[in-house]
Amino acid sequence: MTKTQPSLTLSLLQAREAAMAFFRPLLNEHDLTEQQWRVIRILSQQGELESYQLAHLACILKPSMTGVLSRLERDGLVRRQKAAQDQRRMFVSLTERGEACFESMREGMEANYRKIQQQFGEDKLEQLMGLLNELKRVAP
Repeated sequence: MTKTQPSLTLSLLQAREAAMAFFRPLLNEHDLTEQQWRVIRILSQQGELESYQLAHLACILKPSMTGVLSRLERDGLVRRQKAAQDQRRMFVSLTERGEACFESMREGMEANYRKIQQQFGEDKLEQLMGLLNELKRVAP
């Protein structure tokens, strides 16, 4: 019987789950989903973006992004605005409440990153991030 290769995709998913275990309690405390937090974090770092850019950066499919943005808008965390010159283009930005949400979570999130770094090691975490960035550039 031939030995099969270990599954890269399964290992990546399992590693993601292990990492998210550090962050989920804080997300739950703030009643946010992982997708909602990714949107808030990206908008806080990048500023206003077109919805398709935001979907790409947050790794959220466009149909799912519509629901995520609807809930964030309902909760007063983001605002959506159509471009004046082209009504098909939608821009998304954080509201003051959204910025306050990000700021209230920033310290806790950074503390969780420090916990991971302490357990995994600074050099190994830096190496892992470098390898993951390289893997993202591999083309099919």
